[in-house]
Amino acid sequence: MSVNERIILAKRPQGMPKESDFTFEEQPLPVPQAGEVLVRTVYLSVDPYMRGRMSDAKSYAKPYEVGQVIAGGAVGQVMESTDPTYREGDFVAGTWGWQRFAAVRTGTLRKVNPDLAPVSTALGVLGMTGLTAYFGLLDIGQPKEGETVVVSGAAGAVGMIVGQIAKIKGARVVGIAGSDEKTGYLTGKLGFDVAINYRTEDVASALAEACPGGVDVYFDNVGGEVSDAVLRLINKNARIPICGQIALYNLEKPDTGPRIQSLLLTNTALMKGFLVGDYASRYNEALQELAEWLRDGKIQYTENIVDGFDKTIEAFLGLFSGENLGKQLVKVSEEQS
Repeated sequence: MSVNERIILAKRPQGMPKESDFTFEEQPLPVPQAGEVLVRTVYLSVDPYMRGRMSDAKSYAKPYEVGQVIAGGAVGQVMESTDPTYREGDFVAGTWGWQRFAAVRTGTLRKVNPDLAPVSTALGVLGMTGLTAYFGLLDIGQPKEGETVVVSGAAGAVGMIVGQIAKIKGARVVGIAGSDEKTGYLTGKLGFDVAINYRTEDVASALAEACPGGVDVYFDNVGGEVSDAVLRLINKNARIPICGQIALYNLEKPDTGPRIQSLLLTNTALMKGFLVGDYASRYNEALQELAEWLRDGKIQYTENIVDGFDKTIEAFLGLFSGENLGKQLVKVSEEQS
């Protein structure tokens, strides 16, 4: 091919993103310069955090620029290399984002071993998703045997890994998700002790029944009213890692909710936001343990793979209506052996 297709941000979304906020654009195939490789995308990732970067509001990551490609996680194969440590056919993971091809600096890439697990897992359980679950739960949540861990967004890519790690550590795990299919998957397949459907159940009542001894760790992926209900049940010295706030990402005005400071104070609880990039020096340690758990069958994962680069925007928008079970990926091309 001599043409590269990219998806760029056409304008900043107002509220829920729309397809018209994005544009498909064709450019000549990039030519790798010294220290770069030409990569053909095999899988790309769509993630809720990307919505925040589409806004120009101050945040932990630089906003996407209007007219530029949407950056995000991707796995691909090297087509051409100027770096002797990378050969044609090597699988690599990076953040070149929503485009079919990219010229990428090798210093920003990590090699992916296709013999360890399917290469798509480099964007999920053996990538940023798994790392986020690992460090957020174990470094901040610090679950102990016999404690109760509640996970919101529990059927999402991060949430399902969090719950399984908590079970490995001997905790009792309660998941909150948005359909009977998802709650059934959490308890029937992944070993969660209880799963609550926030769309059909009264969350506060269901949580009170599921957590008669209170909540020791709350891994918060969603914010909003679900989190309000969980926080009312926290125990003394509870730990609350803040991973995401998907319930709030598309609000056009700041959210107003219960003021939680008194709950944190009277329970001497810790609430802490975190960014997985803060743990970069420990990635190898975490990936080694995650791979071991995966190999031993202690962790399972689910991928929702949409076939076709032209379906990328559709897959992204589906995140905000709760369509995905597990990691949402787009398959752009076939793997070449």
